[in-house]
Amino acid sequence: MPKRRRQRNGPLIALLLGPSVVLITLFIVLPAVYSIYLSLTNTQLTGFAARDPQFVGLDNFAYLLTNGDFLNSLGQTATFTFFSAIIGQTVLGMVAAILLSRPWLRGKGLFGAAVLMPMIVPEVVASLAWASVLSNNSEGTLNRLTGLFGADPTDWLQVVPLTSIIIVNIWRGVAFAMIMFQAALEDVPAELIEAARIDGASALQVFRHVTLPLIRGPVFLYLLLTTISTVGVFGLVYFLTQGGPGGQTRIAAIYIYERALQFSQIGIGSAASIILLVIVLILGIVYVRLAKVEV
Repeated sequence: MPKRRRQRNGPLIALLLGPSVVLITLFIVLPAVYSIYLSLTNTQLTGFAARDPQFVGLDNFAYLLTNGDFLNSLGQTATFTFFSAIIGQTVLGMVAAILLSRPWLRGKGLFGAAVLMPMIVPEVVASLAWASVLSNNSEGTLNRLTGLFGADPTDWLQVVPLTSIIIVNIWRGVAFAMIMFQAALEDVPAELIEAARIDGASALQVFRHVTLPLIRGPVFLYLLLTTISTVGVFGLVYFLTQGGPGGQTRIAAIYIYERALQFSQIGIGSAASIILLVIVLILGIVYVRLAKVEV
């Protein structure tokens, strides 16, 4: 765009972008800055620190980085994110997208609707539904199915709590992966795939050496988005297990909630959220570098 034209359209651009900039500043930038400030204080919701918070510098961060419960919550978050988002949702979403792109698949509309349905179900409703499925009595859906083979009722959320919430989160997020990957697959030139097949490449070789390199950008973009959203998952885990039993599902979001709101330690909760934000930013940089895309 010529310089004179940019200057002429400057007020219009500012007018169009102004509301977005104001909203981002009010609801993202300022809360983030305030959270950084709180993380450097001993602010609490009750007691003397609530009326007269003191600046403590990096003490909150030093406490968290040597606190076993917080470090364990980071480990639980990493496990939850890796198996539910990076592995489960990505693999199943890619499989679903590939199936939908095949001309021989019948009932594509029904198949797509079945995959998309978990995405539109509210989180609370999904949690209650899965609580019924994983119920510990003989009336639970999963226990009814296993009972057909003579198995005794099992309290799944107590026996395999982390595995249970990983499965539920995969069920919730696979639709988003399918949508992104299906859009990426449609942009792959059919001529390249046909040429590879003529050269004798198998379906797996075509996908690995032709399709996957061409959709690397969308794949890493999805990994970035799903990592950010999964690290911040709270409601699903809280409604199903509340971080239990014995802290086995106390992911970072649950830990921050407990510290900030249950124990009223706003300063420590803010510091924990800042540490989590830094980790996510580092992962984002890694994803962008691996994808070799410019942002």
